[in-house]
Amino acid sequence: MRIREEKYWEWADAMLHSRSHDEVLNDGISIDVQVRLSRTGATQLFLGVYARHGKALLEEYYPSRPGESMSRALVWGVDRARAMVAGLQPEEPLALLRRA
Repeated sequence: MRIREEKYWEWADAMLHSRSHDEVLNDGISIDVQVRLSRTGATQLFLGVYARHGKALLEEYYPSRPGESMSRALVWGVDRARAMVAGLQPEEPLALLRRA
């Protein structure tokens, strides 16, 4: 069970439709990436990285991803979460992971 923290609760709104990507890595760390359209049409993104026992290691909420579709924002969020797990700086592209 994931132990959600403040960023998740800022994100949470059961009335909005969202898409999600859940993944459990070999070491038991899990990533949770969710994307949705706000009531005003903005693409919004949440990403969380959780330890094996559920403690939040990282949670981020982006209230707007200008110019991105839900699909593109979801891909970006998954790439960012994987990069964070790999210990890369947030600005480094996932292409560095693919070379490893």
